[in-house]
Amino acid sequence: MREREKPTLPGAVFLLLFLAMLAASIALIVTGGLAIEAARPGEHPVPITLFAGIALIVVACFLLRGLFMVNPNEGRALQLFGRYVGTARSEGLRWTNPFYGRTAVSLRVRSFETAKIKVNDIEGNPIEVAAIVVWRVVDTAQALFDIDDFQRFIHTQAESAVRNLATRYPYDAHDDQHLSLRGHTDAIAAELQKEIQKRITTAGLEVIEARIAHLAYAQEIAQAMLQRQQAGAIIAARTRIVEGAVGMVEMALALLAKNNVVALDEERKAAMVSNLLVVLCGERGTQPVVNTGTIYQ
Repeated sequence: MREREKPTLPGAVFLLLFLAMLAASIALIVTGGLAIEAARPGEHPVPITLFAGIALIVVACFLLRGLFMVNPNEGRALQLFGRYVGTARSEGLRWTNPFYGRTAVSLRVRSFETAKIKVNDIEGNPIEVAAIVVWRVVDTAQALFDIDDFQRFIHTQAESAVRNLATRYPYDAHDDQHLSLRGHTDAIAAELQKEIQKRITTAGLEVIEARIAHLAYAQEIAQAMLQRQQAGAIIAARTRIVEGAVGMVEMALALLAKNNVVALDEERKAAMVSNLLVVLCGERGTQPVVNTGTIYQ
């Protein structure tokens, strides 16, 4: 089922018409009542004006039932004896067929936070994850008639999408080549938005934004994973330091050879490389020993 817009008439015109009919019916009723009072004894006049006034009131009240209000960013789904006939989106006081049933659907942007879900990531580590979803209704017919309760539906589908997404990626990656839940928030948010949207399209809903709001290891492994993260950070830092130190040693040897500063045999090159690596990779400042003799003594 797809939404289709139903044209409606300005309600102010029918409100004025109702007031005019109400005034006319009161006048007719009063006129009919005066005619009955003015009748002579034995006469039984037919109070046509009285009946006409009462009938006019009934018609005016029936037409008044067709008035309804449409607020900004709201749609009114119209039904005729259970059959969907269209949606009124023109805001303000409107009028339509008095037999139409009208159901209000908010088109405003809404948001909610999913419950904290415990799930295993792709590496089997138990984690807790929750997300914030910003959404709105774009098709009132689908939201009302294709889904029993579209608000509960999007809550359920969002939690299912968060759970499914968390099982496809690791909590943390050891390099920049692979996506991780903690290290690539923008990419994960875009993936989560697509995952939720794919599940709720049939409900006439649109996901504007979806982001992970809570991400943590489960309590039973939090301490162990913290130590693992610290060890991984130390290894990564050491790797970067060694790579930089090797590059600096290569550059130093190349510059010495290019400028003919000193000629070193292989043994002295090895000693120089060892000393430079100790200096560059050490955690503390080194204590140099000054050689006052020759390079070989």
